[in-house]
Amino acid sequence: MPLWGTASAPPAAEGDASRAPSGSGAGAKVIRSLLPTRRRLRLDPATKLYFPYEPGKQVRSAVRIKNISKSHVAFKFQTTAPKSCFMRPPGGILAPGESIIATVFKFVEHPENNEKPLEQKCKDKFKIVSLKVKGPMEYVPELFDEHKDKVAVEQILRVVFLDAERSSPQMDKLKRQLAEAEAALEARKKPPEDSGPRIVGEGLVIDEWKERRERYLARQQIEGVDSV
Repeated sequence: MPLWGTASAPPAAEGDASRAPSGSGAGAKVIRSLLPTRRRLRLDPATKLYFPYEPGKQVRSAVRIKNISKSHVAFKFQTTAPKSCFMRPPGGILAPGESIIATVFKFVEHPENNEKPLEQKCKDKFKIVSLKVKGPMEYVPELFDEHKDKVAVEQILRVVFLDAERSSPQMDKLKRQLAEAEAALEARKKPPEDSGPRIVGEGLVIDEWKERRERYLARQQIEGVDSV
């Protein structure tokens, strides 16, 4: 299995940190140091990424990420399969209480050794890390390299395949989240509304400005006649 995108301790199984006795070794200390004492982010789904099972195709999953802390928080995705998976957005900064739905893309391989489709085990994992930042700022991945000692692992998500032909609560929820993510993406693409004069073509202004100038010139003519 390829390594995570950035240098860090290998992912621990869920619950290992709580079961490890105090002072049980360097590995337990590393795990405890990576896990934040208080979560900065809330994920939905919390521990899994659901994908429709469509072999030979690129499929999508979604996860809602919400900042539940009182500070601005930067987050970043990492994966063990960077060549076949990517995230949109791969990272960002959330204000307190702000949330975003991230879309995860994955290419599904054909089953091996005559495995039943939905029983195919996927070794790919995704990790979400967080970093507390001082306030609103532009997100750059280098933030996590510059403050490695303050980076916390929020959650490790494992892949779960769903039957694309069958309705289920997980599949219905995934479809809703994907639709919401697409709507938010389209809204960001729209140009912001401008209350000022709109430019039409190159060097031309809308009729409103033309009318203003015509009224101004007419007023100048009237004042000139009155003075004569």
